[in-house]
Order: sequence, then structure tokens, then C-alpha cells
Amino acid sequence: MSRVAFKHLLLLIGLLAALSSNAAAAAPFSLQRISVLVTGKGPDVVLIPGLAASRGVWGRTVSAVPGYRYHLVQVAGFAGEPARGNARGRVAASVADELARYIAHKRLKRPALVGHSMGGTIAMMIAARHPQMAGKVMVVDMVPAPAQLFGASASAVRPLADLLRTELAGVAAVRQQLKQVIGRFGSTDWMESRSDTDVVARSLHEMAVTDMTPELANVGVPLLVVYACPEPSRLTRPAVDRLYARAYARKPDATLIRIDRSGHTIMADQPARFRQVLKRFLK
Repeated sequence: MSRVAFKHLLLLIGLLAALSSNAAAAAPFSLQRISVLVTGKGPDVVLIPGLAASRGVWGRTVSAVPGYRYHLVQVAGFAGEPARGNARGRVAASVADELARYIAHKRLKRPALVGHSMGGTIAMMIAARHPQMAGKVMVVDMVPAPAQLFGASASAVRPLADLLRTELAGVAAVRQQLKQVIGRFGSTDWMESRSDTDVVARSLHEMAVTDMTPELANVGVPLLVVYACPEPSRLTRPAVDRLYARAYARKPDATLIRIDRSGHTIMADQPARFRQVLKRFLK
């Protein structure tokens, strides 16, 4: 090849690379695993619901705590929304990555992340794995290794999680058992939520075998954990306190707040107390 032809080839390669780069830059940003409803004005707050739940779980909270621009996330495949990008693969981790891209694309300035249950796990994933995306994190009734809620480790619970993932195909036979288990990660009424069974199964499996404990050290922003105590007895409170203290021991600067007489969905069971804590967190 002559020197002139070689120069022309280099120019052509450079031109093609530039065109490819420009095309990629011009490609519209598309959400495949979530949809987001934005409401209100003020500092940005991202609200992430739990397993099989609708963004509607935050409705009364948003109206009762004005002064913020809320980004209400809906996970594809939950609560009647088509599975789209969540039709295969991991759900929580992939949603966390896409939500981080959403924050970057919208140029949100380190918004507050508030996640309930599985949504809390997603919020921790964003803060730990995308450290520039979050300003602070509020986790509602979730621990870094969800298997701890059942007194087990992620590795120990894997065989049961594998079984549950397959059993969801015959969901009618295990309806009541699954309602209780899935209710610890999100919506207790998931059967009525019109959620995609396969997306729920893979999400449940992912939560059961997830352990964010080693990544807590990577969460470099303020972390508030609000947890429920369904019984007001003296025996129950210390046990729940110990569970959460041990769970977040690797994040010693995390703030832990117990809310008594509440089930898993604290914002519905104890709305006044929850809003009080949220207002203080967002200031």
C-alpha cells in the first residue's frame, strides 16, 4: 500500500470512528427496567418501592411532605407494568445500574435515595457501586443480607431460594407460604398486584442470596435505616435492635431508628412517625 493510500485509510478510519461516536452520543436515553414519575419542586428525592410493589406506596408520603422534587420509581414487571428489560437476568442489581444512569442522564445533583425493602437494597447498591450518584440514603425495613431476616446466611438459604424460584411456576400450591416470604421484601399482596411471576421469582431469589455487608464500607454518604418492630413487648424490641445493629455493624456511622407497632410497610402502618423521620432525613 502506498503512503498516500495509507493516509487516506487512516482518515477514513478516523471519520468512521467520529461518526460512530456522534451517533452513540445522539442516541436517546431509554429506560428498560424502570419507569419514573416526577412530581413536585425542590431538591431531588428518589423513591424506590419493594418487591412486587407499586410506586403508589409513596403516594400519601409525597403529598404529606412537600417541598421536594420526587422521582417515583416503578420496577418493570411489578404491579402490572410490563417486564420489558427485566424479562431476564438479575433484577435488583440491574435496576440499580439503570437508576444510576437515570440520575446521571437527568443531571440530578446527588439526590437523596429512599428505598423500601428490596428498594432499600437497590438504594444501597447505587450508593456503594456508583458513589457519585447519591447524596444520602434512607433504607426502610431491610438489612444488607436479607436472609438474616429469617435467621440464616445468604449461602445457607441458597438451596431454598433455588427451590422457591422453581416453585413459583406452580404458585397456587404455595400461595400462603410465598405471601409471607415475599412480604418481607415488598408487597404482601403481590398476588393481587398483577406482577409478573417470573420477575418476582428471580427478584426473590436474588434478594435471598444477596449480601451487601462487604460493600457497606463503600457507602460513603449518610445512611439512615428505619426498621419496624411489630410487637411492643420488651422481649421483641431488644431482639430486633440486635438484629439491625449486627447487620449494619460494618457501617458504624449509620443511624438506626426503630418504629414500634409497625409491620413491614412502615409508611402505611405508622405514617405520622415515618413522615417525621423522613422530614428530618431530607433537611
